[in-house]
Amino acid sequence: MTDRALGGHLGGMLAALTDTAPPGLGLTERAAPAVTPAPTLCFETVYEQHFDFVWRSLRRLGVRDALIDDAAQDVFVVVHKRLGDFEGRSSVKTWLFGVSLRVARNYRRTAQRRDAEALPETVADTHSPGPHEATAQAEAVRTLHALLDSLSDDRRAVFVMMELEQMSAPEVADALGVNLNTVYSRLRKARSEFETALTRHRARSVRP
Repeated sequence: MTDRALGGHLGGMLAALTDTAPPGLGLTERAAPAVTPAPTLCFETVYEQHFDFVWRSLRRLGVRDALIDDAAQDVFVVVHKRLGDFEGRSSVKTWLFGVSLRVARNYRRTAQRRDAEALPETVADTHSPGPHEATAQAEAVRTLHALLDSLSDDRRAVFVMMELEQMSAPEVADALGVNLNTVYSRLRKARSEFETALTRHRARSVRP
């Protein structure tokens, strides 16, 4: 499958999601935006302008629905404490994603430990289907997140930032603290793994 075809598949899937990705999704290179000079940021403004981005990122990074609000609160607790240290060498969005990534990893580790200790019946009862999960929109959400779960944490982060959030490779490198070659390598592997997972999902869905 070509990059253009994969981008089309992603765009079609994401068009139905509640956390819809920005328009123009595709597997193309993005120009790096100009770095914002050191601004004086107001916490209330950052919260208002970027809460949806943080919430969406946490969800795509594997935080369970029932815990996303708590995780978002933890992100903004960190933001409130460290906002005065923000020097504008990266975009606010890039900085927020870095904080969200660390918080998401903590929540996923905690959830995995609890899963290991809990009975399967308890987990199933806690996550019983709701009335809206029968809609095509909810199914698309579940499918996307299941496919993202098939990626390693490092590749998932790059894929979410570049393919779903349309961030540039330099922004991703800055957020993750890695070089550009590492970003591109992880992206190539993430695309391949995502494509494989998507193909398997479609094959299962058409079985009689």
